Amino acid sequence: MSVPVRYSDDHRIGPFRAEQIRNKDPYELSNGHAIYCMSTGGRGSQTQGLGFQVLNTDPNVESAGVDTGFAPVPEMLRAPDVAVGNVPNTPGWVQAVPPLALEYADTGQNEKELTDKIKELLQHGTKHIWVVRLNGPRLVEVHEPGKPMYRVFPGEELTAPGILRNPVTVESLYDREAAQAATLRHLLQRHGYESIEDIHAQGEVAGEARGETKGEATILKHLIKQRFGSLPQWAELQIDSAQNTQLEHWAGKIFTATSIEELLTI
Repeated sequence: MSVPVRYSDDHRIGPFRAEQIRNKDPYELSNGHAIYCMSTGGRGSQTQGLGFQVLNTDPNVESAGVDTGFAPVPEMLRAPDVAVGNVPNTPGWVQAVPPLALEYADTGQNEKELTDKIKELLQHGTKHIWVVRLNGPRLVEVHEPGKPMYRVFPGEELTAPGILRNPVTVESLYDREAAQAATLRHLLQRHGYESIEDIHAQGEVAGEARGETKGEATILKHLIKQRFGSLPQWAELQIDSAQNTQLEHWAGKIFTATSIEELLTI
């Protein structure tokens, strides 16, 4: 059965089990007690999307999710803002925890609830929890099992060995341009390139008259599929017939365009 939408001091007295919480119910569970979870504000939702974009595209990441429900034990249900790892493409709560979890803390954050959530995730196996502070000076609080919390500031990098291939800059977790740059680098790496210049170099080494243009066209097609989900035939033909400078121009617009039609304008 579903938990009734009634609460007092952000809690609904239990005990409850994770199986009693339905998808989209606004609750997490801690020791069987339901915790009412409010919707995310505008700034929080935007930055949460950027964090997912950056982490999900890292070449070593096979699965990631937003607000994924994790229930390693029946009395617990926790949904990190962004989870990396242990996010299967199946319905229902995940009976595990993510190796890496990302939380965004903004105005009105319930610090006690956040502390409890961090503690429970670490107890059940999460290796890294990054808390991005949006209210006040930007910084990230890093929580790891058996270690004191430490802070990482803008201009510095976060690492998650064995989970992420690349370090993550603090800025890329909340700044749109930094997130887009990191995402582009990750997508290039997923297809065997370290940079746009690497595509050019590989084309020259291959000795192909249109080697670098073919490389540009291939990676642009991959980027469009990642960004928009599909590539119409007309768009593929337009890309295949384009010159190198035009392909570079389109690649630079990949994260600002809102549609394929807008992207492939001259």
